[in-house]
Amino acid sequence: MGWIEAIILGLVQGLTEFLPISSSAHLRITAALAGWEDPGAAFTAVIQIGTELAVILYFGRKIGRIIRAWFLSIFRSEWRQDPDARMGWLVIVGSIPIVVLGLLFQDSIHSTFRDLRITATVLIVFGIILAIADRVGRQYRTLDHLTVRHGLTFGIAQALALVPGVSRSGGTVTGGLLLGYTRAEATEYSFLLAVPAVLGSGFYEVSKIGEGSGPEWGPTILATLVSFGVGYLVISWLMRFIKTRSYVPFVIYRVALGIALFVLIAVGTLDPKAGPDF
Repeated sequence: MGWIEAIILGLVQGLTEFLPISSSAHLRITAALAGWEDPGAAFTAVIQIGTELAVILYFGRKIGRIIRAWFLSIFRSEWRQDPDARMGWLVIVGSIPIVVLGLLFQDSIHSTFRDLRITATVLIVFGIILAIADRVGRQYRTLDHLTVRHGLTFGIAQALALVPGVSRSGGTVTGGLLLGYTRAEATEYSFLLAVPAVLGSGFYEVSKIGEGSGPEWGPTILATLVSFGVGYLVISWLMRFIKTRSYVPFVIYRVALGIALFVLIAVGTLDPKAGPDF
């Protein structure tokens, strides 16, 4: 992987991680269109650390309060009803599905799930589901209404993003909207829920960087830094956008991109299984 390739992939990751359009799909598609090798699931997981560091910076005070209250709740019963401590436990609960499914399907994550025909299909299907959720969701709940059952539902929705094209933020926000949460509240919880999942996945895959045919450390670090800077700007913009706007523009984009992928595959412009993981 060259330095220019690393910068472009870092930009793509930063621009798409927090939008409901799937960053992993866009990394896969960008590489295919440029004629590069598939950067692979390991590279994708590692550079997502950069965008999650942007989440930690943006929500720094809130995350700090949650960690402190959660830790105190382990040893002091009076802290167990604290809203921040409760949120800490609910983030852990919501992280369980992606850990379990990630381990069970890790071989498919590196191979079968990266087929562009699957990516195109889920871009369209989950885009339509997001549109339905955005329209029919009652949007009256805040994070004060979050329960263990709701946390697990959010977590299952997040785990679907193991398939490129679903979108981690798109999946969790869709689940939240169907449960009746507002766009802003569902998005905030999806960001908080992603931190342990993405950091865990990134550090789990980090040993594969620099080995065999995988990307080298230098370009990977550069892509991670670029994704951090761009990701922070996107978070700031998105949190303002969703307070007054719907997800319809993203739905239209997802469906159009999915259709375009099918056309490019049909005419032979893209090989759906190109890349070292296959």
